Amino acid sequence: MVTDAKKGTMEILIHTVNDTRIAEITSDSILIHSPEEGLDLLGNIYYQGFDKMIIHERCITPDFFDLKNGIAGELLQKFSNYRMPLAIVGDFSRHVSNSIKDFIRESNQRKQVIFVESVEDAIRIFFGK
Repeated sequence: MVTDAKKGTMEILIHTVNDTRIAEITSDSILIHSPEEGLDLLGNIYYQGFDKMIIHERCITPDFFDLKNGIAGELLQKFSNYRMPLAIVGDFSRHVSNSIKDFIRESNQRKQVIFVESVEDAIRIFFGK
């Protein structure tokens, strides 16, 4: 568990499936306010030897879901560049704009970054089940 006065407490839960290490990031506060913070977290997880990452929606700024500001696209591009599959877990039904619904649907089709309702769904999709 890591505590940062500015960001609160972050915990990395480790899931291992067939020798694949998955980091599940949980926190009591927002960890990613910008693409740069997302890249910092990605680098941290990558250099700890994880193969995939799960993060809860509550750990990402709500601005992420306003596609006009570019945070989502920039952050997801970083995960694609590093070839780190990412699952974002949450209830996305409250995001009503057609653009975010389309964005989520397209991301889920590509499977590099997926939006799911549960950690179990993330793991199942990561392994094609």
